[in-house]
Amino acid sequence: MSKLLIDALAAAFLATAWYAWGSRYNRRKGMRALRWFEAACSVSGEVVESHWGNISQLHAKLRFAAHWFENAHVTIRLVPRPLPIQWLFSIWRKQKETLTFVADLDGQHGLNLELLRHRWVTHKHIHTSTEAQHWTVSRPGPVILTTRTQWAQELTPVVNTLMTSRGHDLISVRFRRSSPHLEATVALDAITDEEAAIGFLGVLRELASSASAQRQ
Repeated sequence: MSKLLIDALAAAFLATAWYAWGSRYNRRKGMRALRWFEAACSVSGEVVESHWGNISQLHAKLRFAAHWFENAHVTIRLVPRPLPIQWLFSIWRKQKETLTFVADLDGQHGLNLELLRHRWVTHKHIHTSTEAQHWTVSRPGPVILTTRTQWAQELTPVVNTLMTSRGHDLISVRFRRSSPHLEATVALDAITDEEAAIGFLGVLRELASSASAQRQ
């Protein structure tokens, strides 16, 4: 009986220690990314409020100067490290840690668009038959798959922004006619320092400008 009690106490201690470590790690990582983003916004905006929704989500409200963004929010989503089972499950599902920026754009907005970026990259060596001859290897540029039957001219500036080197880290971009007008998600690993955060903010500004240009 005493051995079972000792084992139970040891398991409880390990679970508590793991939870404390995971919570501390997530808080430090989330706050560090938020500080970098706030530093990137220092000229035109600031974080006015932040709070933790749960052990893996940090929410922040931002205020920008006029003609930038309105009703802006940032959500940082981390893997649930404090909970071992959920953490392992997120690793198995290859869940990404992300930073999502949501805001309204200045004035009326008529664009309704959702862009999702997917990449398939392989470095695996392909063995070909000795009988195979005349192989042609090509390196295509970006390929766009769309559900639209017709390509609207106003989409070109937005897509061009995503094709730039600074736009490559974006996972998804959504434009809506209703609030919130803009939602952009980037992998948290891409926000490695203040300079990277400035680059992400620059892409957001370019996306907003592209959307504004199409209604002029």
